[in-house]
Amino acid sequence: MNRQKQERMKELVDLLNRAGKAYYQDAQEIMSNYEYDSLYDELVSLEKELGMTLSNSPTVNVGYQVLSELPKERHEEPMLSLDKTKEVEGLKEFLGDQKALLSWKMDGLTIVLTYQDGELKKAVTRGNGEVGEVITNNARVFRNIPLKIGYEGELILRGEAVIGYRDFERINEEITDVQAKYKNPRNLCSGSVRQLNNEITARRNVRFFAFALVRAPGVDFHNSRAAQMEWLKEQGFEIVEYHMVTRDTVEGEVIKFSEKIPENDFPSDGLVLIYDDIEYGQSLGRTAKFPRDSIAFKWADETSRTRLLEIEWSPSRTGLINPVAIFEPVELEGTTVSRASVHNISIMEELELGVGDEIEVYKANMIIPQIARNLTRSGVRDIPAVCPVCGGKTQIRQEGNAKTLYCTNPECQAKHVKAFTLFVSRDAMNIEGLSESTLEKFIARGFIREYADIFHLDRHRDEIQSMEGFGEKSFQNLEASIEKARTTTLPRVIYGLGIANIGLANARMICRAFDYELDRMLAADEEDLNAISGIGDVIAGAFVAYFKDPVHRRRLADLLKELTIVEEEGAGAPQTLTGLTFVITGSVTHFANRSEVKALIESMGGKVTGSVTSKTDYLINNDVESTSSKNKKARELGIPILSEEEFLEMTQGEGQ
Repeated sequence: MNRQKQERMKELVDLLNRAGKAYYQDAQEIMSNYEYDSLYDELVSLEKELGMTLSNSPTVNVGYQVLSELPKERHEEPMLSLDKTKEVEGLKEFLGDQKALLSWKMDGLTIVLTYQDGELKKAVTRGNGEVGEVITNNARVFRNIPLKIGYEGELILRGEAVIGYRDFERINEEITDVQAKYKNPRNLCSGSVRQLNNEITARRNVRFFAFALVRAPGVDFHNSRAAQMEWLKEQGFEIVEYHMVTRDTVEGEVIKFSEKIPENDFPSDGLVLIYDDIEYGQSLGRTAKFPRDSIAFKWADETSRTRLLEIEWSPSRTGLINPVAIFEPVELEGTTVSRASVHNISIMEELELGVGDEIEVYKANMIIPQIARNLTRSGVRDIPAVCPVCGGKTQIRQEGNAKTLYCTNPECQAKHVKAFTLFVSRDAMNIEGLSESTLEKFIARGFIREYADIFHLDRHRDEIQSMEGFGEKSFQNLEASIEKARTTTLPRVIYGLGIANIGLANARMICRAFDYELDRMLAADEEDLNAISGIGDVIAGAFVAYFKDPVHRRRLADLLKELTIVEEEGAGAPQTLTGLTFVITGSVTHFANRSEVKALIESMGGKVTGSVTSKTDYLINNDVESTSSKNKKARELGIPILSEEEFLEMTQGEGQ
């Protein structure tokens, strides 16, 4: 029953945090105040009943804090490394006739947590095994560490702080400085855990997985490590996945763990085996380097020989052009691989890597293809003088200890992936399946050079279907989404072009003002655009400047050949709301959602914003008597609050 309540608590924390973010950061409401208060009360009740509070619970506010340095602290007992084996036979020999726990050996940063009187008091990194850094301030903002637990004695436990691959990729994508990018999730986690400003740590989505209990006086664990792990789970900790094994079952469990690696979001560099019998394990003592009650199993890297076919140069949004080794396909860890990143020219030179060389490849941590060594070492040659995407000149730069290749053309399409991301976004062409990272790959391979090319990705079907993450089904889905996007409206097209300061609402205003006649819009000057209510000097200047460029006009003409432009719903609506600004909050009943209300207002010349200010004319909220912050603000400013029915009467519509 307690487990179910803990799961409900996690669910409530997630729900309430999403609602809070939507309300306070995005000026939107995804649930009513009544529902929020009801769920909040349920969470408070569960926290009192279970005697625990999750670190990201909305019932506690962990203040962000900046430190000048991280204090050091000596561990009560040295934190030793583990002896290692790469053979299952080594695990069988270690087991003998004992039972043991087999768990992930996570590749992050080991942390020691101390709780007193049910509250987190201290968090210290492993450091050098003797002395670690105190990171209590940062541990308080880890995604899943409980700040308060039911047990009130002194609890000391160990675990691994990790950052998942998805968060690693997201954070690295946001870093434009190549030298500042993190090499792997472990490096990112180490940097995140040891920040002096824990607001940065909080944004990194660090998670903690408990793997060992050190001390918990007064609790009878029946001499079982497994009992300790289950007790930690009951206290609210996430624990590493483990399975009880014997000499006869360990090989099968190792295989099961290995099969999970491709889908596992968290990095691991092997497995750990520890005796379940606590007294037996402790009686064995330790060597100068290793405890004798546990052993690590490291994956034996499966290597394969193959021949280097080419070096593909892959440009990125920063201008960096990364070398990628393309080799004859080989089987590694159950999958076929034919590509491996080489990272930079310096690594190529170190490997003396040339086309035709015989190379040995492997998967780092059984996931990331890498070149282990070059057996023939013919030497680096044919570094491209021009960018493979735009044809602009390239330049070799020395960055720290590494030589890198850059495209010097500021107009290179690879540098404008954000523009293509906007073009395919929901409010523009609404093409599903083209994420920013996917667009970056397509642009780097030369599939997309301008907007119209997106509608001809079928020309590259075979290449795309052979790419990692793509197959026949995903390509078919992408193709269907692209075909659907061919039928669209003119405001969506104008917005999708990414003209500075022109959002979808402004694009609609401009289109309506020129009766949706594109030729008139392109011939307009700043004075013509300034005459449109809601369009000022900045927007008018940006619009005219954009279409003065013949390249932009030509790209638009090419794009329009691929599209069928239809009249926007409500395009002929009377402009009775021109000059009025609305805020919409709460749930709606006459419309499918608030977006439909917004679309109606904009089709009639009005404007919709996210927050109530002195410039707001009306607040639409079916709960007119609500004490929500938006209602309070509207009353303070004397802004009328309309129910849906009152709004529909104003627009003389008949509802929906």
